Amino acid sequence: MSSHPFALAASPDAVSQAPGGGEYLVDRAFRSLAIAAACILIVLVAYIVWKIGGQALPAIGKYHVDFLVSTTWNVQEQKFGILPGIWGTLYSSLLALLIGGFFGLTVAIFLTQGFLHKRLAFVFRLICEMLAAIPSVVFGLWGIFVVIPTIRPAANWLNETLGFIPFFSTSLSGPGLLPAAIVLAIMVLPTVAAISQDALSAVPYRTKEAAFGMGATRWEVILKVMVPTAAGGIFSAMVLGFGRALGETMALAMLIGNSNQVTLSLFAPAETLAALLASHFPEAGPAEVEALMYAALVLLAITLLVNIAGIGLLTLTQRRISGKA
Repeated sequence: MSSHPFALAASPDAVSQAPGGGEYLVDRAFRSLAIAAACILIVLVAYIVWKIGGQALPAIGKYHVDFLVSTTWNVQEQKFGILPGIWGTLYSSLLALLIGGFFGLTVAIFLTQGFLHKRLAFVFRLICEMLAAIPSVVFGLWGIFVVIPTIRPAANWLNETLGFIPFFSTSLSGPGLLPAAIVLAIMVLPTVAAISQDALSAVPYRTKEAAFGMGATRWEVILKVMVPTAAGGIFSAMVLGFGRALGETMALAMLIGNSNQVTLSLFAPAETLAALLASHFPEAGPAEVEALMYAALVLLAITLLVNIAGIGLLTLTQRRISGKA
């Protein structure tokens, strides 16, 4: 056996070798496929916007910006406005993100920071991920028959005692904003929890050990070291969860009440753009279809702006954490 220090590297069976022609070919093919997939996605999004925008163009020319600030939806008088839908979409999604984001991050910490045995944590992780596979209509039925009857007594008590506060100014007699937000939060939770787990698991183990070595307690390590270090991934989870909430349709159509009004009350019926589209399209005439396409274009724009804002905030957060701001 040769004692030369570079003998292993020079041998045909060395661990590290120069890539061959086949490997170059595979790399180029993969890169070409990735570029082609990205181009197809861009073309697909542009085609969707073009088709929806083309059908919405007559309504855009007729109603202009008034369509965005009006609260009237009257088919007989050909008056359409989606301000209640915009308000309800953002309001319900933010409430769902607050609830689902908090519990999703809590679940991620619970499953990744040694609170459970690995096998038991795997079972809980699997159960959490299975929530994402439940159909939306099942969540809607569960909300109608379980969530609303459960929270109705507490909601009506809050209305009686704190009804002077705008958030509790309406009694809960049936579908409303809070039941819809609770169910939507449960639907968002698997997305937030799964991505947050990956972000926390990606933090180097030496970072945690260094914090313990400096005398930090377990919760100080989790809240002051692990979570801030994984903030980029956690924030991405929140953005994706918010986008998921913005586009939810069936469960909200069943639970939010489909009332064309703008209100702060958590117990009052409301409207979302997705629920508006789902409930009005089956019986819509030509003029209403144009207005609904305008509403769909607005929903698409809101989702796009949220994602762009999320990417911008994520980049800013990562720069501040790395000290490159």
